[in-house]
This record gives sequence, structure tokens and C-alpha cells, in this order.
Amino acid sequence: MSNRFKPKFNIKKGDSVVVITGDDKDAKKPRKVLEVYPDKAKVLVEGVNIVTKHTKPSAQNTKGGILKVEAAIHISNVMLWDAKAGEATKIKRSRENGKLVRISKKSEGVIK
Repeated sequence: MSNRFKPKFNIKKGDSVVVITGDDKDAKKPRKVLEVYPDKAKVLVEGVNIVTKHTKPSAQNTKGGILKVEAAIHISNVMLWDAKAGEATKIKRSRENGKLVRISKKSEGVIK
């Protein structure tokens, strides 16, 4: 992806989000973002999109076998959770004291 038109996302690692589409859809259950992949426009969310991964035996894992791990989902399938409002919310950005901050559109509070 070109750096010239690199997208900016409002979701960061450690944020609470809700899944709004897909098999794990639950608009009232906030989950934690484990990783954000801006180049692929994907996020890794705790307990969402569980896939089975087959591993060969290695020095670290002598048995090998089948593991259940989380896979990344598209960033458009999640929405930021607003703890004050108790629901999912959209975000607007504004400058406060020279710093760019994220502000919830529902409760008008700053998202940390």
C-alpha cells in the first residue's frame, strides 16, 4: 500500500470494541483489540474469529497438533465501545492543547 494515501483508523491496540457483523456479532459485548494491521485494514480481537491451526512438531512444541487461535477480521466489522454511553459509537477527531484526541459522538467524551 502506498504511503501517500495511507488510511487512518480510529481503532488502536487496547481499545474496547464490539463486533457489528459476522458470526461473532454481539453489539452489547465489548471485547479488547489485541493487534491492529493498518496495511491490511484488519484487527485482531480477543475471542473473535476462532480458527483451527494445524502445527507440525518442532523444538518448542514437540507434540504438534491442532490449536484454536484468533484470526484477524476487517476493521469495518468492528465499532468502538463507549463506556459512558454503554454502547457502540462513532468517533470524531479534534485538537485539544495541540494534541489530536478521539471524541465519542454519543457521549461527547474523550476516548483514552
